[in-house]
Amino acid sequence: MQGIFATPLRAMVLCAGMGSRLGGISDELPKPLLPVCNHPLLTYALALCRGYGMREVAINLHHLGHLITNTIGNGASLGMDIHYSSEPTLLGTGGGVRKMAEFLTHDFREPCVVINGKLVIDVDLEAVLALHRVTGAAATMVLRETPDADEWGAVEVDADGRVHSILGQKSPAAVAKPPLTRCMFTGVHIIEPHLLLRLPTNESSCIVRQGYVPSLRAGEVLSGYIIPGYFHEHSTPERFLQGNLNVLRGKARLPYPPGPLIGISPRAQIASSATILSPVCIAAGAVVSEGAVVGPEVVLGDGARVERGVELSRSVVFAGSEVRSSTRSAVITPQTTYPLVLPDEES
Repeated sequence: MQGIFATPLRAMVLCAGMGSRLGGISDELPKPLLPVCNHPLLTYALALCRGYGMREVAINLHHLGHLITNTIGNGASLGMDIHYSSEPTLLGTGGGVRKMAEFLTHDFREPCVVINGKLVIDVDLEAVLALHRVTGAAATMVLRETPDADEWGAVEVDADGRVHSILGQKSPAAVAKPPLTRCMFTGVHIIEPHLLLRLPTNESSCIVRQGYVPSLRAGEVLSGYIIPGYFHEHSTPERFLQGNLNVLRGKARLPYPPGPLIGISPRAQIASSATILSPVCIAAGAVVSEGAVVGPEVVLGDGARVERGVELSRSVVFAGSEVRSSTRSAVITPQTTYPLVLPDEES
């Protein structure tokens, strides 16, 4: 991301949400720390930033924010410089970014990158930035074509990458355009300082409704980059489990993963009579006892323990959790087990 602009771009990862759709899981961990193949969700965004040359990253905090700072620290272990923005009162996607706008934009001189902290995504940020630059856009949204775009808040974009409709609100030029591609917004974007200045200061706002929609209706250029690769968000227990299964199945082909995604740590303890059925991701310190069958499609966190004779499949086990009975399709935490039914298991 350096070379196009005089200064390396800065990024923000949005991590302040309550995670209410996760139910009790979010009482134990904030959504950005949910483990996807034993890497906190947040680290997927950080690895993406680092891979494209962005070392200075802001993270906003609210729900269980101290757990995020304890896990990530100042970013030195990741080769990054992390700046935290505490939100005692939630500021929304717009207010959170507006609060950090001066830092993110180098005193309102450069665009910035914003990424939602609940994502695992394969996106070429250099290509997004190139589209952003050539179109002179106020912002460039990373999009994904999907038949259920309305359920996510449809964004319509033309073949040249210009956005003409967001949430049913149209640009002045939209009426003259041929049929448009209907997409969902992934939560990854590049934003110019002048668009951020549309947002109110020191109060909650939505960057789409109070930033993008007014910009669109005023005739400013907004661009959309449609990704061909992997995208998954993890806002419900089912989607969180499915996201782990997707990675285990090799569906998430990421240019810059946060670390190894599949395999067994040499520091895991696997009993000689235990059976491991690939694919799995088993962390250091995990214990699989005698006669247990683990897999296929299991993630065991650091220090997790599967007891004697237990059969475990299609499940994510948090660090430090114990599995005492046979389980299929569940999220298992130190406090409880969440049995789940995924779409391909419904009768």
